[in-house]
Amino acid sequence: MAYDTVGKCTAPSEGGSGDWNILYWILGTICMPVAVPLVLINLWRRSLVAKQRKSLPGKVVLITGASSGLGEALAHVFYKAGCKVILAARRIEELERVRKDLMALEVVGPAYPPTVLPLDLAELNAIPKFANDAIAIHNGVDILINNGGISVRAEAISTALDVDLKVMTVNYFGTVALTKAILPSMVKRQTGHICFISSVQGKIALPYRSAYSASKHALQAFSDSLRAEVAAKGLKVTCFSPGYIKTQLSINALTATGQKHGKMDKATSKGMSAEECATIILKSLLGNEKDVIISDLQAKAGFWLRFICPPLYFWIMEKRALSTVKEE
Repeated sequence: MAYDTVGKCTAPSEGGSGDWNILYWILGTICMPVAVPLVLINLWRRSLVAKQRKSLPGKVVLITGASSGLGEALAHVFYKAGCKVILAARRIEELERVRKDLMALEVVGPAYPPTVLPLDLAELNAIPKFANDAIAIHNGVDILINNGGISVRAEAISTALDVDLKVMTVNYFGTVALTKAILPSMVKRQTGHICFISSVQGKIALPYRSAYSASKHALQAFSDSLRAEVAAKGLKVTCFSPGYIKTQLSINALTATGQKHGKMDKATSKGMSAEECATIILKSLLGNEKDVIISDLQAKAGFWLRFICPPLYFWIMEKRALSTVKEE
């Protein structure tokens, strides 16, 4: 092949390369001002999380609803992080099981024997004594994780008022009572982190979840107010709103009459694992995030749609209600 022929063959390739270079330059010019700050923020956040993680060993962590599900998973991640974990729930036998499971773990670094304390969030008058007992174990509580709660699967019109009262008592009043009982000791020490495990349904309400969604909306509002009030006192408040987690929550949920639902929802069975959610919660807590949605893209889209285009959101929820009736 002659030299001129080779030159003619390679010329288009060289021209194409130049076009790509121009495209890269344009994209770089547009994206760099956005990408660089995001990368720097991400690096800063990772360094902050790493620094805070080093301060975790020896911290006292009180976890409610620690006998199963997300509470049990949280107990594992904080125990392995070197924390002094206090396990609280109604079922003592299950708490003892969780405690034994933790003690059997091989942990790199310090490990402290977990403590078990019985707690029924529905017994509001007993909560101040429980809080005093919990504080007395290690002379304080550094991190309070309000995870205990109960769900409902029922139509609003047929739900007995006693069911609404029970759900609100456990999910909201019991949690608030415990938080208020622990707060004075944190304020006195000028340190502490209060975490509320709410739900995506505490931000957007779903059909057939009226009692549960109402209790979680109330918890969200309480946490937002509390966060502002205690900031100057050196305390931190984080509200976590998970989407569907594969736990026993739907099985243990109440029906309209107060009976146990007894079956796992399809959406719950496909939810993220409790271990994955617990790990995200730990990292977010260390990053001092204030309000965290832990869910798939669909739930997050629903959250934003509720504010950006309410009519469309309401229409979708009406269709969802109808499809739920057909499934049942």
